[in-house]
Amino acid sequence: MKNIILFFLFQSCLFFCFSQTINLGSFDDKPFHFGFALGFNKPGFYLEKKSSHIFADDSLQSLLVNSNGGFTLGVVSSININQNFKIRFVLPSLSFQESQLVYTYFQQAPYEPKSLSPVYLDFPVLLKFRTNRIKNFAVYGIVGLRYGIDMSSQIDVNNSTDEEEQIIKLKKYDFGSEIGGGVDLFLEYFKLGIELKLGSGMRNMHYTIPGEETKFDNAIESLKSRVWTLSFTFEG
Repeated sequence: MKNIILFFLFQSCLFFCFSQTINLGSFDDKPFHFGFALGFNKPGFYLEKKSSHIFADDSLQSLLVNSNGGFTLGVVSSININQNFKIRFVLPSLSFQESQLVYTYFQQAPYEPKSLSPVYLDFPVLLKFRTNRIKNFAVYGIVGLRYGIDMSSQIDVNNSTDEEEQIIKLKKYDFGSEIGGGVDLFLEYFKLGIELKLGSGMRNMHYTIPGEETKFDNAIESLKSRVWTLSFTFEG
């Protein structure tokens, strides 16, 4: 049933985009646009392991990152520079993410994966380049920077002495780059954007206090955020 609904929505969008009627003909004449964005994300991390620790004292066999799906929502603001270039703010967006670190040790029972569940309040600023409209259709690319605040940060939580209960802590503030692309569909009453982008963190997000590292911390050299986001923007 879900696939049938998506099929009819897609067909409807194509009908409006390539019909003879030009929708929202004065859209690009306005200096500002506002709307909202909804999306689905696939988070993860660029994981760098300590080579001196692997296969050493704690008999660590492997360390992997598992990613679960999350979702994103935000408020969209856009400033027109000209017909093809725009500056876009998603101020702010809220991104719920879920990943896990899976530790496997030689000759030991497996541990429960260590959950990483940041909830980011993101402030991305993006430059958008869009082609000229073909009736009610246009293609665009985006590139820019993002600053994020983890609203669920656990850096102040005291770690347990029970290894099963110990957590991997992430720093509260992150920043990185974003790059992606999408299509703009000019419908009768609003513009629908369908977009895929990759966010890559520039900061090592792994947080430790010297002298208080756990065996799980000791295997990590760095963790840098990475997230794929498929989003739908609605602008009037």
